[in-house]
Amino acid sequence: MKKKIFAIAAATLATTCAVVLTACSGGAPVKVLKDIELTEEEYAFAISKNNDSLLTSVNEYLAEWKADGSLDTLINSYFDGTATFSYANKTSSPQEGDFVIATNAYFPPFESYNDNSDFEGVDIEIAYNIAQKLNKTLYVKDMEFDAIISDVQSGNSAIGMAGMTVNEDRKKQVDFATGYYTSAQVITVLESDATFDNCTTAEEVEEILKAQSKSYSIGTQAGTTGFMYSNGDEDFGYDGFTNLTTKAYSTGALAMMDLANGKINAVILDKQPSILIASSVNK
Repeated sequence: MKKKIFAIAAATLATTCAVVLTACSGGAPVKVLKDIELTEEEYAFAISKNNDSLLTSVNEYLAEWKADGSLDTLINSYFDGTATFSYANKTSSPQEGDFVIATNAYFPPFESYNDNSDFEGVDIEIAYNIAQKLNKTLYVKDMEFDAIISDVQSGNSAIGMAGMTVNEDRKKQVDFATGYYTSAQVITVLESDATFDNCTTAEEVEEILKAQSKSYSIGTQAGTTGFMYSNGDEDFGYDGFTNLTTKAYSTGALAMMDLANGKINAVILDKQPSILIASSVNK
């Protein structure tokens, strides 16, 4: 399923601003080069290798929801601002029999907090629907993105749902359900930065990045495809840009704020989160 770009509702943007960022003003405006996709990757849910029954069930549910169109409807609702679903954990810690998911809730519109500090997003609503199918209570564990795979692998969480890209290294550690979303990495720079204005392809952007020095800094989210693309990763097949500096942040929003405040030169992050976070920064 290819990504569709829609206008983001003002209420959703305000939520991202209030929860993810300590302040949305004070920095320079930024622009997302959303028409130049640097990569193409598939999101899927991570499941422990010893949980074949859950893998089979999740694949069956996804196939059902894809066939009847409800999966497309759910995903698109978070891009056109019509989504209304939110979820609050029923207990302060997971209980025996709960459907426990591991996520990083700073990746809108796939997972984030709303004004009431409840969870919302594409993955959260899908997780709730899976829990309902399994007759279980959903429990959402928010953690650092790069801790999710090990949490699922160890069996502490049943499934990892965090806009996660499938790659060969991760497949050695966990199984993945069938893909549910196609994403891409994009670059964001200051609105006043004309460095990439004449670029129309990923190759043109990459040639410019290869010409930079160590003083040029790219912000990414730790453990994500954006970091691997910029820093280099053999399993993903990315050479990276060893000539410049790749800086890892705990969230993409923090990277975007440093960009707005002139502390780094660019941000590489997934396309839809980039659009949403940039809109909040520019408010």
